[in-house]
Amino acid sequence: MSVRTRVLAALTLLSAMALAAAGISAYSLERDRSVLRLDDSLARSGAEIETLAEIGVDPQTGEPFASVSSVLRTVLSRVAPATHEALAGFVDGEITHVPEVATSFRIEADPELVAALAPASGWEEPDLLTIETSQRTYRVLALPIRTDPPSEQGAMVLAFDLDAEYENLNETFRTYALVAVASLAWITLIAWFVVGQLLAPIKVLRATADEVSSSDDLSRRIPVAGNDDLALLTETFNRMFARLEQAFASQRQLLDDAGHELRTPLTIVRGHLELMDPADTTEVASTRTLALDELDRMNMLVDDLMTLARSRRPDFVTRTDVDLALLTDDVLVKATSLGDRRWILDELADVQIHADPRRLTQALLQLASNAVKFSGEGSTVAIGSAADAGEIRLWVRDVGAGIGEADQQRIFDRFERLDPTVDGSGLGLPIVASIAQAHGGRVSVTSTPGHGSTFTIHIPHQAAEVEEGR
Repeated sequence: MSVRTRVLAALTLLSAMALAAAGISAYSLERDRSVLRLDDSLARSGAEIETLAEIGVDPQTGEPFASVSSVLRTVLSRVAPATHEALAGFVDGEITHVPEVATSFRIEADPELVAALAPASGWEEPDLLTIETSQRTYRVLALPIRTDPPSEQGAMVLAFDLDAEYENLNETFRTYALVAVASLAWITLIAWFVVGQLLAPIKVLRATADEVSSSDDLSRRIPVAGNDDLALLTETFNRMFARLEQAFASQRQLLDDAGHELRTPLTIVRGHLELMDPADTTEVASTRTLALDELDRMNMLVDDLMTLARSRRPDFVTRTDVDLALLTDDVLVKATSLGDRRWILDELADVQIHADPRRLTQALLQLASNAVKFSGEGSTVAIGSAADAGEIRLWVRDVGAGIGEADQQRIFDRFERLDPTVDGSGLGLPIVASIAQAHGGRVSVTSTPGHGSTFTIHIPHQAAEVEEGR
């Protein structure tokens, strides 16, 4: 069963339950109100009859009532029965007085009702009760009648036909049931289209995922519509596709780079081994040294390629609070072992930043290593750091060979080597750029051929207080 069908079934079921609960509750309340209304009507009529029996006069004699029969006769002549109401008088357990006017029903026509009310003549107090017979259900007020001086025992009975009262209510709620069924049908129909519209992004998502799975085209993106939870889900999947695309691109590039760059040292080693004379110890030693050098170069190349491949992963950098001044000092100390240069400190920024100290140290030492490679012995190499509004800068400056303006951008491409005679894999500067990008920053270079270069890492930050002094 599809999600759309399940959602629609659940919505229809809940709507049906809500409509049924509302109808049943309303029906029960209306039934109770009907009984209360009938009880109120019976109570008012009973009070009028009691008042008539106590202080009224017999219209035939002009004197107080001398007998129960005269009271019953007078009451029946004066009380007009309401709709679905009937009256009757009982004397000594027998029904003796009935109204001469037409009523909705006749008490005397239901023997079971008459039998149930016969004892009312002997009751001492009025009673309000419900009587159910094989014909109908009645709401009855049995009112004992007494005269002074006492004569016979009698009772006036007023009864409402509950079934007839309920029939009007039933008719109303039959109409409600028809309206509820029609409403449920409309709810189901409208919900079918609404749920379809709501689930449309999921359908597109599934179709896109199927296409990506079958074609490996990770460049596909799902259109984002609206700003609800499904739109957020769509954006999440688009970000996931982008991450997957980057991951696969990194893997492909790693394989291409490894295949391209490792082929040369392997060819060199194989060629020398094939041409080597095993009996010539001098040639064997020379070939061994060359093979070890090429293997070291391959190992370094693999490490650099793995670093670049990991640079796109979210765990490439592990941020922590870093004292930028202390980091700059440490890098300067470590860099002095890279070559015989005049190492100086340009500037220090006393600021706390949130960054990965290991990766920043790696990037600065790479820049320092490059500075040593492209500068002469005893020349100046400077390291520094500064904090501006919203940005920190870390740089390495040398007074070496410099870089032409036309080459200043391509040096950050993989395996770009401006001077093939200088040892290196051509991956150092791309690694520095990747570290800067992982921190949300960038690398820039200012250089003049013959006068040296300055490589600067720019990283945005939300720093703590910048201390003065130092």
